[in-house]
Amino acid sequence: MRRALDLAAAIGAPGPATYPNPRVGCVLLGADGSMIAEGFHRGPGTPHAEVDALSKAGEAARGATAVVTLEPCNHTGRTGPCSQALIEAGVARVVYAQADPNPVAAGGAERLKDAGIEVEQGLYAAESRELNRVWTRAAELQRPYVTWKFATTLDGRSAAADGTSRWVSSRAARLDTHKLRALSDTMLVGTNTVAVDDPALTVRDLEDRPVGVQPLRVVMGSRDLSDDRRIFDDQAPSLHLRTRDPRSALAELWERERRHVFLEGGPTLAAAFLEVGLVDEIVVYVAPFLLGAGRSAVADLGITTISEAFRPRVRSVDVLEPAAPGEEPNVRFILEPQKGEQ
Repeated sequence: MRRALDLAAAIGAPGPATYPNPRVGCVLLGADGSMIAEGFHRGPGTPHAEVDALSKAGEAARGATAVVTLEPCNHTGRTGPCSQALIEAGVARVVYAQADPNPVAAGGAERLKDAGIEVEQGLYAAESRELNRVWTRAAELQRPYVTWKFATTLDGRSAAADGTSRWVSSRAARLDTHKLRALSDTMLVGTNTVAVDDPALTVRDLEDRPVGVQPLRVVMGSRDLSDDRRIFDDQAPSLHLRTRDPRSALAELWERERRHVFLEGGPTLAAAFLEVGLVDEIVVYVAPFLLGAGRSAVADLGITTISEAFRPRVRSVDVLEPAAPGEEPNVRFILEPQKGEQ
C-alpha cells in the first residue's frame, strides 16, 4: 500500500490537470507476494489506476491481489467501472485504503464481494485521505471545497484609505499565493474586484508569466463588466456567474466538475461565503505594518459581541522570509472553521 500511495502521488500535486478525479495508485501482487504490475491514474479521461495495472499484467492478473488506495469505482463515467474490470480480470482479492466518498462512484466493494472476491478495507486509510484531502471533502459535501485567501496588515486592513493595496503582502507571500493557486481548479472573485483591481487571476512564475494548466477564472455577480478586463483575456478560461448567491455559484461550479475554489474576492464576497458556512479553509498573509484606516479584510459579519466571534482553528503558522531586498517577513496562517461553523 505504501508503494500504491507513492504511485498515486506520482502525477504531482492536485490542480486543474487532475480534478475532478482523485489521485489513485494500484499494485497487483501474485499469490507469493511478488509484484506483477502497478499503475496509477493520470487524470480525467485516462485509465484508472486498477485498469492501468491490469492492462500491464494481462493474464497474470488472474488470482492476484489488487492493492489500491481508493475503493474501486462502481460507475461508468469517462471510463468504465474498475470493480467490473477487476472481476473480469479474475482478481482473487482486493485490499483498498479509503472508501470512496463519492455517492455516484461508491459501491465497488460490495460489487466485488458479490462476485466472490475477498475484500479488505482500511489499510493506510488516513494517508490516502490526506493524499486527496480536498477532493475527499468536496465529494463528501457534494460541492467544491473553498479556500479563502487574503492579505492583511497587523490592524486587519487589506487596502489603505485611498484604496491602494499594492502591495499589502510581500513578494514572498505573493509567490506562495501562486503555488496555492496552482492547487485549485477555480479562481473566484466578485465583480467589484474585477472592475476596480482588474486582476489577471492566473498562476505565474518568478517573472510573472502564466505557467502550467490554468484554473478557471470565475467572476461572480450581476454587474456588467467590460470585455477588456484581464480576467477575460486568452491566458486562461473564464466564466461570469450572474448570481450573488454563494450556494448557487458553488452548485453551478460543481455541475461543471469544479472541485476546489480559491476565493480571492474582496471583503463583501468573503463575508457572503462566511455567513452561510461555505469556507472550508482560510489562508492569511499578515504584513508587519499598520495603516490605521482603510478597507477591512472582511465585511460586516453581524457579530456584535466577543462571544460570537468567528474562531477558526489554526492548522499551521509559517514565517515567509523576504524574497526581495528591503522587505519584511510576512506570516502565513492556514486555518479551518471549527465544528458548527459550517
